[in-house]
Amino acid sequence: MKSILVIEDNENMLRMVTDLLSPTGYQVLTAVDGVEGMKTYRNARPDLVLTDIIMPDKEGLEVIMELCREVPRPKIIAMSGGGMMDPRTYLSLAEKLGADEVLQKPFHPADLLAMIEKLLQ
Repeated sequence: MKSILVIEDNENMLRMVTDLLSPTGYQVLTAVDGVEGMKTYRNARPDLVLTDIIMPDKEGLEVIMELCREVPRPKIIAMSGGGMMDPRTYLSLAEKLGADEVLQKPFHPADLLAMIEKLLQ
């Protein structure tokens, strides 16, 4: 069974993504910030990491840089609704740092599922 780690500080978004992924047959792990996310990643070694960009303690861009140094390297999807800048700016940076795919919030659930399916084939 493929596993996915969702790193998201917004409780509602985390619940929505978890509820979306749970019935699809993936093992879903969660973390509420980048620090917890990296600990969970190192303990469980999921196949894919879905990370928010703007989070307390350790932002998603830092998480992406750390994940890209891991061996084996997981697939990475970065998502952002923006913050002080337009979300496309954050997502462009995420791609440059190594994210395999990016997703602007709000997004259609089918778009996320299609990205995950493509990356985990």
